[in-house]
Amino acid sequence: MLTEDELTALMADLESDRVERTVSENDMEKFCIAACCFANDFPQHRKPGYLLVGVTDKGKAGGLQVTDKLLRTLGEIRANGNVQPLPAILVYKLSLSTGSGDVAIVEVLPSDLPPVWYKGQVWIRVGPRRQIASETEEKILVERRTASAKTFDAQPCVGSSLGDLSTDIFLNSYRNQAFASHCRSVEEPRLCEPIWTRYYAGRAGPCKRRQSVRPILI
Repeated sequence: MLTEDELTALMADLESDRVERTVSENDMEKFCIAACCFANDFPQHRKPGYLLVGVTDKGKAGGLQVTDKLLRTLGEIRANGNVQPLPAILVYKLSLSTGSGDVAIVEVLPSDLPPVWYKGQVWIRVGPRRQIASETEEKILVERRTASAKTFDAQPCVGSSLGDLSTDIFLNSYRNQAFASHCRSVEEPRLCEPIWTRYYAGRAGPCKRRQSVRPILI
């Protein structure tokens, strides 16, 4: 969530692919398209995008008084089902200490499952502009989804260390099933150290040999 200092800095800066300002309080289509753009995060900032309701195009507070009704309206971005798959959204208000009014903030986190659609169309931001993604841009977003949707065995174990490895299972169970006995007898590399692996290539004549270093990954 933004602090007042962070909000003031965003208001004073230009609109960008992470910030949109508006004084409208009930333009649901505009709100949903903005959320769709921020969730797709086409520039791949991997940072939240912000819809600032109650801020003029000049970056000044519009004197808005945020009510429960307005916050519920903004919450409908997630509830009305037009934005799919649902991104993570925060809705809250900040009252400026200068007394110039309130700002309703919609904070949208980048989606791990792009592309995100609004009524069947993929929207992205190019600088301060929002537009429907082209076929090439949509393909890039699809590739990001494919890259992030890994199976459990291809994902890193965040927070783990070498001390968490079960060396007994690896040496006496997995390795015996994964490698033929004659391969294990040639070299006995120590666990978690690089292995010198030999490759043989060529279809005719003597094979060319080259070496590369590969660590054991578990």
